[in-house]
Amino acid sequence: MNVLFTCGGTAGHVNPAVALARIFQERHPGCRVLFVGADGGMENKLVPKEGYEIRSVTITNFHRSLAPADIAHNLGTLVNMSRSKRQAKAILDEFRPDLVVGTGGYASFPVVSEAARRRIPTAVHESNAVPGLTTKALSKVVDRVMVGFEDSRTHYEDRSKVVVTGTPVRGDFFKYTREEARRQLGFDDERPLLLSYWGSLGAEVMNQKMVDFVAKECYEGAPWRHIHGAGRDYPWMREELLRRGLKLGDNGVEVREYIYDMPLVMAAADLVLCRAGASTISELTAIAKPAVLVPSPNVTANHQEKNAQVLSSQGAAVLLRERDCVGDTLYDEAALLLRERDRRESMTRALTSMAVADAGEKIYKTLSELLEQRARP
Repeated sequence: MNVLFTCGGTAGHVNPAVALARIFQERHPGCRVLFVGADGGMENKLVPKEGYEIRSVTITNFHRSLAPADIAHNLGTLVNMSRSKRQAKAILDEFRPDLVVGTGGYASFPVVSEAARRRIPTAVHESNAVPGLTTKALSKVVDRVMVGFEDSRTHYEDRSKVVVTGTPVRGDFFKYTREEARRQLGFDDERPLLLSYWGSLGAEVMNQKMVDFVAKECYEGAPWRHIHGAGRDYPWMREELLRRGLKLGDNGVEVREYIYDMPLVMAAADLVLCRAGASTISELTAIAKPAVLVPSPNVTANHQEKNAQVLSSQGAAVLLRERDCVGDTLYDEAALLLRERDRRESMTRALTSMAVADAGEKIYKTLSELLEQRARP
């Protein structure tokens, strides 16, 4: 069996595809897997690290502005559309897939649409609550549309194609109980743990706010434990905290460059402060972890805020827009939640009710049924 996955742009598009690739290879020894991404996309680094081959197509997005530079960009995109179509045809001719699955990103469009034209079984999976332009367009030609949330059904014209599967999450996130994780982290008191991070590359605006946040909790005697991942902003953030005379670590407040043991730390956490990308939302929902979500305002079609709204509307998270994180707003919200265990437990119950158990298994079953259906005479 040959299975082709096409994805890119963000880790939220890549991670589900990698999880599915592993399931197919476990169930079908000898199964060949190929990934297709966009030239220069982060998927070209992420996928090989997971042990898979990746090819690429040349594709770019459209800019809505009519400025001369944007018009020139859009003309280039038109040229790339034709080029990516030829590249997709060549990849399909060479790999001869039995199944093609798109999990988001511009690279999915030429590959999945050409596969559908050839009557190869095709499917798309959308991790975000509201579909992007690529998924919306492909939903009209593929055999199955798989989504992460029940509320997402309404965004598709042909709902008979839509299957609510959830989004696969790495098995490591289910490895620890809260108590086991706290023991491994060496915690010797009962203070709750706050976890905060704003993406693997950090987010300068929010990290600037976190300097005041960390300073305030230290001045107040570190009423809770706190692990913050600063990303690339770590050097200046650490320097600024030292300039203010703050010594971290001994008081249970840590600022790290990266949180390499995220499944362990998240398992131990009582509350998370984070963005609302597809991967993050999937992880929080899967392990029912209460959170204050501050969506990035710098993403396509404001999709992070839409993701956060799905959780906040069910009482499963608090949505706080970046523009509203002024003064002590974020600190006060976190402090309130850390004091109110009943409210956190209510959020946990709401998350549990929204989660789709065994998302990877449900997607595999959906795709297997598609292959069986298409194999019938």
